[in-house]
Amino acid sequence: MKVHLLYPDRDPATGDQLPSQSADLTRDLGLDSLLDRMAGDDPLLRDIATQTLLRPLQNPADIGYRQAVLNDCLTYPELTQALYDLAGDAVGSPRRIRGWLIGQYPSGVLHRSVDVLELLLVDLRRLRALVDEHAGRCQSARFNTLFATIHRELPDDYFRVIEDHLRRLRFPNGVFLTAQLGPGGQGTGYVLRKPASLKRSWRQLLLGTEPISYTYRIPERDESGALALAVLENQGINLVADALAQSVDHILSFFTLLRFEIGFYLGGLQLNQVLSERHLGLCWPEPEAEDEAALTARGLYDITLGLSIGDQIVGNDLDADGASLVMITGTNQGGKSTLLRSLGVAQLMMQAGLFAPATAYRASIAAALYSHYRREEDPGMESGKLDEELARMSRIVDRLTPHSLILCNESFAPTNEREGSHIARQLVDGLRAAQIRVLYVTHLYDLAAGLAATGADQAVFLRPERLSNAERTYRVIPGDPQPTSFGPDLYQRIFGDQSAADSSEPPVHCTPVGTEPR
Repeated sequence: MKVHLLYPDRDPATGDQLPSQSADLTRDLGLDSLLDRMAGDDPLLRDIATQTLLRPLQNPADIGYRQAVLNDCLTYPELTQALYDLAGDAVGSPRRIRGWLIGQYPSGVLHRSVDVLELLLVDLRRLRALVDEHAGRCQSARFNTLFATIHRELPDDYFRVIEDHLRRLRFPNGVFLTAQLGPGGQGTGYVLRKPASLKRSWRQLLLGTEPISYTYRIPERDESGALALAVLENQGINLVADALAQSVDHILSFFTLLRFEIGFYLGGLQLNQVLSERHLGLCWPEPEAEDEAALTARGLYDITLGLSIGDQIVGNDLDADGASLVMITGTNQGGKSTLLRSLGVAQLMMQAGLFAPATAYRASIAAALYSHYRREEDPGMESGKLDEELARMSRIVDRLTPHSLILCNESFAPTNEREGSHIARQLVDGLRAAQIRVLYVTHLYDLAAGLAATGADQAVFLRPERLSNAERTYRVIPGDPQPTSFGPDLYQRIFGDQSAADSSEPPVHCTPVGTEPR
């Protein structure tokens, strides 16, 4: 049986090394708080969420496949939790057996496999009962197919046959083998046989027609004889022990994958619950093919910030369809980096098959997602900050492929404006020519103004909203780059009339956006 709740045609790459940019994305986008909410207090769920979130899907159909499964999990949370708990119990079955296998002798392998399989049989019965309880209730094709497969592969007769085999493999009447004599009188061709019935027919009783047999009993203290008998037994049951051990591994593998795959949806379920408690809206994102260059959002917010302050958060709208460059400029503390982080997290969540933190989100698939953020000063660096940023960007460029998406936050700011603008301009032009989308936050006016003047085609320029009274709304709106950082506003806020400063304090709340995924 195949689980295939995450992919329609394959198993997830559990335990494999994450993409090279995963650590930077986790740090730059603040994913730790998101992953913590998905995991709750379960470290395994956190690992599952990390591995799945940072391996984005590359096909809109696959994203829709996961969204359908997640929608069922949101509708029937008790089913999601029950499947995860049941799979966890089954995976832990070997640890519930007292004692450990001594060596790799077939007899030990067989006896331990029988013990484990008896426990797994109980879990398989629970799985069958759970499937029967929820049959026909789910909407996704995958859940219905999985449930139908389990119902077909685990009929009542299956359990009766397996229980009968396990009773026989306990060998209550001893091990019955056949063998032949080989060269030198050595035994060969050992085959485990079904024990002969101990009941005698009336013909055998009356006529004494039982087959001739010979019996040799090993003396109690004959250690060599007992060892020889054990060797004969192991040779006879070797194939059976190996087959039974493989059966146990197969069932454990199924439950391990079930726990991993349903665990991702349980993480999504827990995240949805936390966001609902904070009155934060969600939507089902609309993925487009990677060559569509689509990017539209309504009420998009920073989910990591929302997890901290709840509905006291501002959402943003964005229309950037067809744009290969989105450049965000303007004064500090206006929401530029927050919007950039919002876009990066929403893209990852969409390509993981999750809901998005917005009232509406539509975007093209990114072949890969990278981030290049300004780093704090590191005393251990052997070179300057600019050299470090250039080296980091070089490593990213070496891995970039067409239709990738790169997020740049104040890249190349450590140098002077003229030099930083020149470096960044060359980079942005080269990336766009290579069909790579760029989302860039910068305070470098020369860079932004130069791109706006000569490269405005297929580009969107944004800046933080500033009201006529110099109040900041923390919304980012379309607007050409401006050469001012509004220093007089800052001076007035710090040194002006205190009451005026109080009245111009920027708001930190807004109306909650969106509704929960249905």
